[in-house]
Amino acid sequence: MEIQNLMKEIREDALDKMEKRSPEDLSASWSGEDLLYSGVAKAIFIVLPTPGCAWAVSGSGGCTMCSYVADSPLEKVDTDVLVDIFKKSMKKHHINEKTVVKIFVSGSFLNPDEIPKRARDEILNFLKDHKNVEEVVVESRPEFITKKVLQECCEALGEKIFEISIGLETSNDYTREEKINKGFSREDFERAVDTIKNTGLKCNARAKAYIFVKPILTSEKDAIEEAVNSAEYAESVGASRISFCPATIHKDTLMELLWRGGSYQPPWIWSIMEIIKRVRKLVDIPVIMDTAGFGSRRGPYNCKKCNSRLKDMIIRSNLYQSIPEDLECECKDKWRSEIEFSDLTRSTTNLVRKK
Repeated sequence: MEIQNLMKEIREDALDKMEKRSPEDLSASWSGEDLLYSGVAKAIFIVLPTPGCAWAVSGSGGCTMCSYVADSPLEKVDTDVLVDIFKKSMKKHHINEKTVVKIFVSGSFLNPDEIPKRARDEILNFLKDHKNVEEVVVESRPEFITKKVLQECCEALGEKIFEISIGLETSNDYTREEKINKGFSREDFERAVDTIKNTGLKCNARAKAYIFVKPILTSEKDAIEEAVNSAEYAESVGASRISFCPATIHKDTLMELLWRGGSYQPPWIWSIMEIIKRVRKLVDIPVIMDTAGFGSRRGPYNCKKCNSRLKDMIIRSNLYQSIPEDLECECKDKWRSEIEFSDLTRSTTNLVRKK
């Protein structure tokens, strides 16, 4: 595939420029407010250093919008080091109320080449003993989601909610393969969700779908429609929760290359609001909209007059699953025009975007 040849070249150049850092320097943790299945509560986010996403470091070059592999040491990390980093991260946060722990590894938590089985089991077993931890959320590509792995995880974690987030990105196979270079099909996603939902084990495993808003070579209008359609699809095949990820420009990606050349622009925040309003009425499962990068040069943007207010509205909408109120701003007419004339211009970037 031509897209894979291009991505491989971009990825190799990026990896050659990477500055080597220790696993400890690459780890991170923070906490905040989030929506659990039982309601609004505390969330602890932990980033663990791993060899990097197996897809990104393969000959495929990985996804066109992702640079998370740059936050990896690109070599195996000893199990004892991983577990020690995890426990030290957990000690920084007091767990005296119901909590969700979200673990990010810049790849697949269920891939034993990224997180060794013993490290995975020790981490989950550690969380099993915290009575106030209600949910544990991890990420994985579908090929690593098997009944055997789920059985091992459930034995280690017990009956706590174990949510596995899968980067579906879109229900459109052409977009996923040719614009994102994801490397798996809808059938692969459906198989993984079915495995999670029908383990036959005494296990509270659930599937979450990540949906990407506005891949490269996609108009603003098409980005909205594809995001809404993808949410309906994810619910229909068994996802228990949806998390939208509006595009932000990551360094050393094909998306950044197109953006610098004037051939790509992240979505309007108005588009994000439109997606939320429509999806809230169409699906019954919880829907979260990530607001990372909102109002920045490399992220979703309207204008300085409304960026912050809309971001706050979206965060509140995430917590309470509400439909944001209508808001007007002089920049909204520019967005409306772009949507209205999208089929005529066939533009995949914003024709006029003053900040």
